[in-house]
Amino acid sequence: MPALPLFRSFEAAARHLSFKLAAAELHVTPAAVSQQIKALEDQLGQPLFERLTRALRLTPQGEALRGPVREAFEALARGVQLARTGTAQQAQDQLTVWAPPGFASQWLVPRLPAFHALHPAVDLRLVSSPEAVDQAGAATVLAALDPPPNATGHAGSVLAIVYGSGRYAGHRVAPLLVPELLPVCAPGWLQAAPPLTEPADLCRATLIHDETLAGAGRGGEAGGWLHWLAAAGVPHPVLAPGRRYSNSTLAIEAALAGVGVALAAQPMVAQHLAAGTLLAPFPRHTLRSPFTYALVARDGVAEPPAAAAFRAWLIAAARPAPRAAAA
Repeated sequence: MPALPLFRSFEAAARHLSFKLAAAELHVTPAAVSQQIKALEDQLGQPLFERLTRALRLTPQGEALRGPVREAFEALARGVQLARTGTAQQAQDQLTVWAPPGFASQWLVPRLPAFHALHPAVDLRLVSSPEAVDQAGAATVLAALDPPPNATGHAGSVLAIVYGSGRYAGHRVAPLLVPELLPVCAPGWLQAAPPLTEPADLCRATLIHDETLAGAGRGGEAGGWLHWLAAAGVPHPVLAPGRRYSNSTLAIEAALAGVGVALAAQPMVAQHLAAGTLLAPFPRHTLRSPFTYALVARDGVAEPPAAAAFRAWLIAAARPAPRAAAA
C-alpha cells in the first residue's frame, strides 16, 4: 500500500486539477506535489493525470481512484471526530448545506423550522455562498461541494443547492424548481412613480438589475430585464439608467427599500407579495428562468441518514402545491 502522504497529494491535486493549488493547500511546493504524484503513479503502474500545457486532467485510472481516496479521508475525519467526542450518532447527524444567498435567505430559512421539527437530531449548518450560483458550468459548484475533508469543521456530509444549468458530471442531481421571474416593487415607490399601465412603461422606470440573471461570463448585466421585456411583447427596449446588484438578495432588499423595480424569482418574493411589502405591477407577465435550482451531491458516495432526511424533506417542500379545484 502506498504511503498516506502520496494519497493526500493526489486527493488535493484531483480536487483542484492543479499542482500549484494543491501545494498551497498542503503548504508544500508544487514540485513536491508533482514528485509525490509521480511516486504514486510509479507504485500503481498507472498514469493518474494527463499533464496538459496549462492544465491537468484525470485519466480513467485517476477518476477511478479519486472517489475511494476521498471517501477514505472522510472516513478518517469521522474517526477522528468519534475519538474526540466518543459519540457515533453525532457524526452521523451532522450535515452542511451550501445554498445561493437569495435562495437561502428568502426561501430556505423561513422553511427550516419545519425541517428541524421533523428531524431535531440533525445538526444542520447552512452556508450561504455565491459559489452556489453557477450558470456557466460545473467548476464553482464542484469547489463549493468538494471542500477538503473536514474543512468545514463538520465530520458529516455535504450537500449543495445550486442555481445553474442542472447538469454536473460526477454528481447526483435532484431538480427542485425552475423559477418564474416577474417585476416587483415597494408600494411607496409605485405610488410615487409615473403610472405603469403596460410593460413598455418600465423602460422609463428605475430598474434594479440582478447580475446573476445575466449568466456568468456573458456580460450585459441587464440581460434579465431585456429578456423579460421581449417576452412581454416590448420590441427593441431601450432602458433608462438603473441600479445594479451582484445577487438576488441585494436586488430584493433594494426593491423593498424603494430603489426601483426588481426582476425577481416568484418563489423568493412570495412572502413579500403575500404581506403586501412588495407589489407585482404585471403579475401575468412572467419569464421562465433559463436556470434551475437543484440539490447536488457527489455521486458514488453513500448518503448518511441526515443527508437522506434533508433530501426527502427539501424535494417535498419544493414541490408545487396542488391547485384548488374550481367550484
